[in-house]
Amino acid sequence: MSAPVYHVVHNAIATVILNKPERLNALDKSMWLRLGAIMRELDGDESIHAVVVRGAGDKAFAAGADIAEFANERATVERAREYGKAIHDTMDAVGACRHPTIAMIRGACVGGGLEIASLCDLRICGESSRFGIPVAKLGLVMAYGELKGLIDLVGRPVAMEILLEGRVFGALEAKEKGIVNRVMADDRVEEEVYATARRIAEGAPLVHRWHKKFARRLADPKPLAPAEYDESFAAFGTEDFRRGVTAFLDKTAPDFVGR
Repeated sequence: MSAPVYHVVHNAIATVILNKPERLNALDKSMWLRLGAIMRELDGDESIHAVVVRGAGDKAFAAGADIAEFANERATVERAREYGKAIHDTMDAVGACRHPTIAMIRGACVGGGLEIASLCDLRICGESSRFGIPVAKLGLVMAYGELKGLIDLVGRPVAMEILLEGRVFGALEAKEKGIVNRVMADDRVEEEVYATARRIAEGAPLVHRWHKKFARRLADPKPLAPAEYDESFAAFGTEDFRRGVTAFLDKTAPDFVGR
């Protein structure tokens, strides 16, 4: 396909592909906009049970921003602000997606690529994957909306180390820093990602969506309202709860219907 970002769906698993392999999937404005539109579309599709985000080819998830367009798209503060809004809207769409998301990382996951991956629920990479956000070497700052995802993932001290040093580092260090959940042999990354997605898709989709919602809410220090607390028991009134318990007692696989 020629689209800079596109998606396919198979067995309730959506795959979103950043598709500019000739430039290591470097992100231009059109890609940011399209990625955001796709994630919002998938968020509204209740037939989806898991989403895999990946780069085309095996050399990069995304190697950061497409710097070639900076001379036009970020030539002034005003234009940079407009560009930044497109990025922030897309970051919000990735982070707010109701369905479980997995970043499948092969090769470079740098700059904007790491920003996108940081907002997925799980990140699985290959042994040769590389990570970093060397924006200080460009005189470029991460805006609030971009920085928040990184800090939420690894904490302020590690986020500042990544930004202040601007190093590009390997998969094992990324695992130590809490950036990735698993490091696989390069030729096993895709297999592991889709095995993980299938395990997720076999679970009750309503439960996954509730867990994502509750985890986001708990990041807010405000006390839970009584109605919010009560929502954590709503699963017991669902058809999926009935099916799950029945299947467990019958020692069969549950057939969840999402209601």
